[in-house]
Amino acid sequence: MDRLIENIKLYTSFNEKEIQLLQNAVEKKIYHKNEIIFKEGKISDEIYFITKGCVRLFYNVEGNDKTAFFYTEGQFVCAGESYTFNIPAIENYQAVEETEIFVFTRTKINILLKEIPKFEVIARIATENELITCQKVIASFVTKSAEQRYIDLLDTQGELFQRVPQQYIASFLGVSPETLSRIKARVFNKKHS
Repeated sequence: MDRLIENIKLYTSFNEKEIQLLQNAVEKKIYHKNEIIFKEGKISDEIYFITKGCVRLFYNVEGNDKTAFFYTEGQFVCAGESYTFNIPAIENYQAVEETEIFVFTRTKINILLKEIPKFEVIARIATENELITCQKVIASFVTKSAEQRYIDLLDTQGELFQRVPQQYIASFLGVSPETLSRIKARVFNKKHS
């Protein structure tokens, strides 16, 4: 809960009453490794905040999982289009390791918004995070090679290589596991030559 409050305090301040309302509005859930948090086809009415663990966003493309992003501690997760427009989601969220999240339901968010309008910041932050995530992923595929995307991932989220199975990282980079192995070897050799 402290991580959630600290994260929100970056955007707005809360008094004790508001913090208490926030604590009463969220439910803590633990997901085991590989457990599905949210499945495509459902209509999203929840926003998640990760306090511990790693969540994989993936799409099912003709029976194959295609990893789009990884979320870790301190990030909001939301099937944004489904949540906003009340339509079935096309994305899936899966715990890559044991993961602890706080869940905000639409009902609880609406109650918070009525009692304290500045709680709108939570929904806005979650939506902005999702938009920024999408823009980064699109930009990296349009402007960079798989090797450049690998180096960026290593530089910005290097811990993922210890936390996430290699086939998910390969999928995220848009390459096969074998190609990922070759990219790793090339990058390693360039750094050590």
